[in-house]
Amino acid sequence: MSELYRVLVVDDELLVRQGVKHILNWEQHGFCIVGEASNGKEALEMIAELSPHIVLTDVVMPVMDGEELTRLIKHSWPDIEVIVLSSFSEFDYVRSTFQSGVSDYILKPHLETKMLLSVLEKTVERLPVGLQRKPQADYTITLNQVLEKLIDRYEVEIDQTMLAEWFPYQKYYIMGTAVDEGEQLLESLQALISEMTLYPLPVNSIPRHPELRTYVVNIGQNAEAENILLSKLKLLYPSSVTDSGDFVWALSGPFHSLDQLGGTFHRSFLPLLSYRFFLPVPMVLAPSELPHFEKVIRASASLNDTALHALMEHIRRLQLEEGFGVLYQFIAQQSESYNTDVFEFKSLIGNLIFNVIQLLGTMNMSSDALNEAKYSYFKAIEEAGHVTDIITLLEQFRTQIDRSIHEATSSFHDGNPNMKLLLDYIDKNYTEPITLTEMAKQFHFNPSYLSSFFAAHHHEGFKEHLNRVRIDKAADLLRGSDHSISEIGSMVGYADHSYFCKVFKKNTGISPSQYRRQYYTRVEKEQG
Repeated sequence: MSELYRVLVVDDELLVRQGVKHILNWEQHGFCIVGEASNGKEALEMIAELSPHIVLTDVVMPVMDGEELTRLIKHSWPDIEVIVLSSFSEFDYVRSTFQSGVSDYILKPHLETKMLLSVLEKTVERLPVGLQRKPQADYTITLNQVLEKLIDRYEVEIDQTMLAEWFPYQKYYIMGTAVDEGEQLLESLQALISEMTLYPLPVNSIPRHPELRTYVVNIGQNAEAENILLSKLKLLYPSSVTDSGDFVWALSGPFHSLDQLGGTFHRSFLPLLSYRFFLPVPMVLAPSELPHFEKVIRASASLNDTALHALMEHIRRLQLEEGFGVLYQFIAQQSESYNTDVFEFKSLIGNLIFNVIQLLGTMNMSSDALNEAKYSYFKAIEEAGHVTDIITLLEQFRTQIDRSIHEATSSFHDGNPNMKLLLDYIDKNYTEPITLTEMAKQFHFNPSYLSSFFAAHHHEGFKEHLNRVRIDKAADLLRGSDHSISEIGSMVGYADHSYFCKVFKKNTGISPSQYRRQYYTRVEKEQG
């Protein structure tokens, strides 16, 4: 009995795996790709299930490389033949794999149809006697193979007679539905629309949406059915929301040729799924249903300098309500521009949590529990499916900060000053000629002890901190007022103009006049 030789492709680069899959019509030449893996560990798990005749593997991969994979294959499945893919720089490494029984190798720069077929032909001669390939005359491309090539954006010739049998109607959509609810809802949808066929798309799990199963939908195009698919999805929506509130339906815009499948999937459907992170939960996710805003801006997930400074300054003063208010306002602005990059947004939130914990640590306000919890916060941010999950997480973070600050402040005893009181005193009196001796008198401590305490419980000494506060205030005035530089120096506590300029340059690297000039130049460029 004839059968196809089963091939498993192993490479950590998706584009290489796609290139191998589409470089030839495998079935036409008596082969079929039964699976693909991104490293040796994944490949071993798949070999036990798929029983391939040939493994086509890269050499340098994470988790488990090609050399280790080859050795384990030959130990447990000696009849499987291994072909190695490599670059020129890995050639010496490739030669070592031959000791483990590699059948042949192909240099990636030379990977083309004729070369691959030649190596495959030589390799099958080493397989056990008795296997015969399916004759080429019996080969017919399947719908699944056509869709796979189109999704990966490779050209494919489609027999129009077969296409008409597969998809008899004029209009196409890509539709996604949650796996748990999908089958029952699809049956309900098909019962509502008579002129409709659908077929599952051969795509791997979509990042951040592993629950989603995708379909190509083919539907009749007439006046009555123009918007019928979306209207029926809306009809079914109330009964299709999952217990966790996740969306079930996602629908691309229409397209009129199957050749447009790959472009629609990558340029329309996948971005649509990413918008879901910032959009309200109760909605069918479709282009025509997206909220309208006046100007579509490619939102940058970053706080501007003023807002970031305000946030950290509120935290430093332990003004949590004001600080988190700045953060929530930023999140609200990002949500209005739902095309914000989700990865950048999550990275920003993670960095903010890290920096806040670091700042609290310099103030002797951070606890061991808070430091340990940051890793669980990072994981939860990565797994968040919606912006509301981030807000809930930040509320938990704020509660834990409150608890940590309470524990830190309650541990102060008589004879030990509260660092926050010292910092607040400087912040309120920085315009005055503050000295360490004067502040020690204010808090009834020995100046020498207060100096040591300040250095031990803060990331900078008293004088450095006072200068930084003054220079930060001066920078704000340079950006936001018309006062002269000498006036600003006096306003922040420096009676000597030249000394103010010297301290400012030491802290910022440039003079006050250069700072103001650079700021207004940048503003003009952004507005122009």
